[in-house]
Amino acid sequence: MTGGLTKHLNILDYSLSSLWRRKMKNISVLVVFTGVIFLIASFQMVTQALTETAALALRSAPEITVQKMSAGRQVGVPVNYAEKLSGIFGIREIVPRVWGYYFDEVQGANYTVMGIDSRRMPLGDKLKLTLAEGSMPSPDTGGGAVVGRSVKKIVEEKGGRLLSLFRPDLSQVSFEITGVFKPDTDILTNDLVVLNINDARNLFNISASMATDLCVYVANLSEVSTIAKKIATVLPDTRVLTRSQISKTYQVVFGWRSGFASVCLLAALTSFVILAWDKASGLSPEEKREISVLKILGWETTDIIAIRFWEGFLVSGFAFVVGCTLAYIHVAFFEASLFRPVLVGWSVIYPSFSLIPSLMVTNFLLIFCFSVLPYLAATVIPAWRSASVPADSALSGM
Repeated sequence: MTGGLTKHLNILDYSLSSLWRRKMKNISVLVVFTGVIFLIASFQMVTQALTETAALALRSAPEITVQKMSAGRQVGVPVNYAEKLSGIFGIREIVPRVWGYYFDEVQGANYTVMGIDSRRMPLGDKLKLTLAEGSMPSPDTGGGAVVGRSVKKIVEEKGGRLLSLFRPDLSQVSFEITGVFKPDTDILTNDLVVLNINDARNLFNISASMATDLCVYVANLSEVSTIAKKIATVLPDTRVLTRSQISKTYQVVFGWRSGFASVCLLAALTSFVILAWDKASGLSPEEKREISVLKILGWETTDIIAIRFWEGFLVSGFAFVVGCTLAYIHVAFFEASLFRPVLVGWSVIYPSFSLIPSLMVTNFLLIFCFSVLPYLAATVIPAWRSASVPADSALSGM
């Protein structure tokens, strides 16, 4: 056993010296390989982080959301639909909600405007915990708004303290900023404007008998799917969405965008492996002479294959470790700035948020299999073919 270990240590030492003799070539391969792994690992990490962040944010969402559909599009839902659901056992509370999008033509930005009645929400008193300053709009007093940090910044740049918006008839309505959300909630609240539900109805010109959707809160979470089916039966003209379904939608969206980008990166990885195979299969005369001399000196074919294996493993393994480390730093400390627009989308009001990449073994194993293993095959197999040729014929052919 000691002799075998010494032999492999000697092979490893020779492999290191061989890499150093061709250091410029190996460094160039290392840089390109590290870059490709960095791109693939970054996409995997940012997709996982965004999915987990979205799932965490949805924990405060209502268990069931009821929306009315017409011609495949969402329309206002009558508030009295809540009375039709009163007979379903297990429903804790049904709260109407008014929300929509407002386009600021001056800034070229879209705001998400939401009107709520925090007094009727089961956890309405906890909403103040999301604020960095101020308080939530009072259900009884209108004229106040809680905004995200970017919205507040836009208002301050205009030199005022009032958020002025236009109604559909182009009449202007102003709101006093009574609170600002915490930076930790930027992924959800950066472009958000929260109003009293009556103020939101007035802004969007929605009657008191209508709402954008109904938020259904359930007493027993294990009965959510059952209650959702009963709601769909009672209200066949509505779309019933559970919190788990919305979470799966986020996963599909992030997964599709990441998958599209990953296919492009895998094409780049494939091109790199093909290039590596072409270079490795076309061994230089110096490398062929080296293999022949080693065989004349008594080295076996397995020893030569072991040398090429260690050379390929050291290059690809080091590139894998460095690439994944840089990808983690890119996602965790630089907010995945290179690829975030591809996965999140673009906006004038762009959220600043921290992503904590999940170090899942399956993700690293997948990256390893798609990067390191093909490169090892591209270096070992050509070396095996060259080492299988008799040494004297190899030397005579040069």
